Amino acid sequence: MSTTTADARGAFAPAAQPAFRPPNLALTTIGLALASFMQVLDITIANVSLPTIAGNLGASSNQATWVITSFAVSNAIALPLTGYMTRRFGERKLFVWATFAFVVASLLCGLASSMGFLVAARAIQGFVAGPMYPVTQALLISIYPPAKRGQAIALLAMVTVVAPICGPILGGWITDNYSWEWIFFINVPIGIFASLVVANQLRGRPEKLETPKMDYVGLITLIIGVGALQTLLDLGNEEDWFESTKIVWLGITAVIGLAVFLIWELTEKDPIVNLRLFRHRNFAFGTIAMVLGYSAFFAVGLLIPLWLQRNLGYTPIWAGFATAPIGILPVLLTPLVGKYATRFDLRILASFAFMVMAFTSFLRSGFNLDVDFQHVAMVQLWMGLGVALFFMPVLTILLSDLEPHEIAAGSGLATFCRTLGGSFAASLTTWAWNQRSTLHHAQLTEHIPAHDPTMQQTVTALGGGDLQRGAMLLEQMIAQQATQIGFNEIFHLLGILFLVVIAFVWMAKPPFAAKLGGGASGGH
Repeated sequence: MSTTTADARGAFAPAAQPAFRPPNLALTTIGLALASFMQVLDITIANVSLPTIAGNLGASSNQATWVITSFAVSNAIALPLTGYMTRRFGERKLFVWATFAFVVASLLCGLASSMGFLVAARAIQGFVAGPMYPVTQALLISIYPPAKRGQAIALLAMVTVVAPICGPILGGWITDNYSWEWIFFINVPIGIFASLVVANQLRGRPEKLETPKMDYVGLITLIIGVGALQTLLDLGNEEDWFESTKIVWLGITAVIGLAVFLIWELTEKDPIVNLRLFRHRNFAFGTIAMVLGYSAFFAVGLLIPLWLQRNLGYTPIWAGFATAPIGILPVLLTPLVGKYATRFDLRILASFAFMVMAFTSFLRSGFNLDVDFQHVAMVQLWMGLGVALFFMPVLTILLSDLEPHEIAAGSGLATFCRTLGGSFAASLTTWAWNQRSTLHHAQLTEHIPAHDPTMQQTVTALGGGDLQRGAMLLEQMIAQQATQIGFNEIFHLLGILFLVVIAFVWMAKPPFAAKLGGGASGGH
């Protein structure tokens, strides 16, 4: 049964039936959080292990990238389908079966004896992972009393931040000390525990199920459009973008598929993806703020480890250690943010968060090749303050004017947009860094008179009396400086982007907890 009723003003108030509470709220929270942590962790845990996986399975490095791409594509397709699946199966059942299917897919990944089998298993894993995070968000909101829902959202926000940071470090450590298969096998006990706990604790949770007709046109165009776009973004840099015929055809397919999808879904009576959720002001502007803020945050998380390894010679593990401090303050501050954040205007907290993240980006724009580990780690630590105050307020804002039965669908749609934004950020920042590095390399070499005798003497001295060796060393120095200048420029741009996001935050209007406080325990 539905557990909410609407008054004349459209605000939701508790129905006569009391809200559902699990027998053990703490245990239920642990089960939900572990499942989400496991799912988000698997987005990045395989990244540093790709060379080892390719070597063990007799595949090329290009083939190994499909281990990442297959997960990302199927995950992007599944995310916006969350609303349809919750209506059809219910939030509890969807979470339990998706988590159990994730366990099976993880087991298949670990048992894979060929690259093709592993890629197929990762595609399944990515698809069943799609609804796990949005449904976890909806379930946490529904089982917590209104006064404590901020803490539940803050907990999930911490998972969003910490899991991607832990992924490369944990993946590298497991691969170095055991074998790559265990980066997937560790999901098995965690997933079984989470699914059993949630299934038991939420037994009897009231849910209103529907049997919506299958929107085949929407589903097919979603798969074609999003699949082509995500593949294009993942392979763009490798294929030299639109210089490649493959990328051109993927782009044409994505544009046509998404255009038909948008037109159809906005005119269909019962669409498989409810794009009409963007009629809610806070959801629309909150999602824009989340997408832009997360994209910039994702770009930071991508560029720093690459820069540390490419320019400063760090190993993957030490690059992970240098970036890891960004997760310290979110972990420490989560209880406080969850408990006290709702006492303030959430737009002020989010604005402060973006100002901190902008400030740290501007600091990085002044980095040079002599920067030490401590300085890099300290800037990461301070950015963690911004991250701690970013996710929870923005998540609360974007969910605040959704009806209780729209939360799962809204969370799925917002997470899809956020994930797609991260893919754009990964592709565009890597491309821009390479382009700016090439440009500055050309500009720096223009100022070197190659046939000048004094210059030749200097280069010969640089090589210890060997002109050819000196020229190689000079080329390496120029390449490093060009890459560094490109890195600094991108971080200056990211700092500006963080400041721009503040404008979208202030387009949202309070109150930011009215609908969430309505006591939606059953979800539908």
